[in-house]
Amino acid sequence: MLRSFAVLSLIGILCLPCQALALERLRLATTTSTENSGLLDLLLPPFEAAQDCHVDVIAVGTGKALKLGETGDVDVVLVHARAQEEAFVAAGFGVARSDVMYNDFVVLGPATDPAGLRGDADVTTVFARIAASTADFISRGDESGTHFRERQLWREAGVTPEGSWYLEAGRGMGEVLVMANERMAYTLCDRGTYLAFKDKLELEVILSGDRRLFNAYGVIPVNPAQQPHVNYLLAKAFCDYLVSAPARALISGFRKSGEQLFFVAQ
Repeated sequence: MLRSFAVLSLIGILCLPCQALALERLRLATTTSTENSGLLDLLLPPFEAAQDCHVDVIAVGTGKALKLGETGDVDVVLVHARAQEEAFVAAGFGVARSDVMYNDFVVLGPATDPAGLRGDADVTTVFARIAASTADFISRGDESGTHFRERQLWREAGVTPEGSWYLEAGRGMGEVLVMANERMAYTLCDRGTYLAFKDKLELEVILSGDRRLFNAYGVIPVNPAQQPHVNYLLAKAFCDYLVSAPARALISGFRKSGEQLFFVAQ
């Protein structure tokens, strides 16, 4: 009887419509901040339901996400490093870039503030003072959008960060926050991920508000002329969805502890 039941079950599975067995898939490479913050858990289900598809998420640093787009290993990228995104499109790897949302970066550090940074509103001065104090600093070190911005700030501060005080983790933002918290070190973080992890951290916002900490996110479908196998139609539908009124409402309404993590692009 058990064998007969197993055979009938197998026949039933084989008779299911192909659509139920294999949904259309979209490969999305995105920055770790959209996943670590929990935003994707809110944004993806309505799109998947409307398109009868499944989105495979690869959450990596922006540099790696763009590289996956270059090689055609994903269909669309959602990242946050404007100069690199524009170069990606200019080189023909992406079709067009659409502004989706923004927030900002913040400098985090221990409450004791060993480098004495509080009260300074200039982020390059703050970075120079961290280096001068040799207080511990944890860098993403992973070619992410956050890492690109951090390196830009060190250059503007006239500092080449090196020495035992400067640690390149080569990890995502969430893991870096845990490391910085354990070592009571300074770090640069996107506000979205910070707010998502805030209740687990002793680190505090030491500096925010400098215009150089503005953090914009863009979405780009991979160019089918370069990579004919990519699912361009579904990627374009995803890009259109992210700038639609329903998605914008979800982004604007996404909060942690009452604080808004991302703001829709105007």
